[in-house]
Amino acid sequence: MSDEHVEESVPAAEEAAVEDEVAALVKERDDYLDSLQRLKAEFDNYRKRVARDQQGLAARAHERLVKELVPVLDDLERALEAAARHEEGKLEDGVRLVHRSLADTLAKEGLAEIETTGTFDPHTQEALLSQPSDAEEGSIIQVMQKGYSLGDRVLRPARVVISSGPQADG
Repeated sequence: MSDEHVEESVPAAEEAAVEDEVAALVKERDDYLDSLQRLKAEFDNYRKRVARDQQGLAARAHERLVKELVPVLDDLERALEAAARHEEGKLEDGVRLVHRSLADTLAKEGLAEIETTGTFDPHTQEALLSQPSDAEEGSIIQVMQKGYSLGDRVLRPARVVISSGPQADG
């Protein structure tokens, strides 16, 4: 009888040892899976951050280029005005062609002229002077320099003269 009892207890001990080993392996597997999931999440965040940084860098480079070309656009507009006053048709036509080409190129890149009709907007315009006029107070009465936006960002505010209202007689 004692021999039978010993034989039954050995398989039970082996079974407990196997269960312990299985439990340890399951825990190790779960730890590796958890580490792998964390690593995957960190990599996804890294990938998204790098993509966002690259977009920001490209946008800043794009903005810098367009900002550097805006004065060229201004110079061509001044040349057109001067040529029109002196009736030098061929020069005017040539400069107009270059101006149109440059303006079209910049427009394709997202450059847009800031609207300067109506009332003064401090977010997109810079008031250089305020002077009396028949126009309503705060109205733009003259544009000194055009302003431009690139996408939703103001690249250069429009420089304007605004009305201070009718002159008070005193």
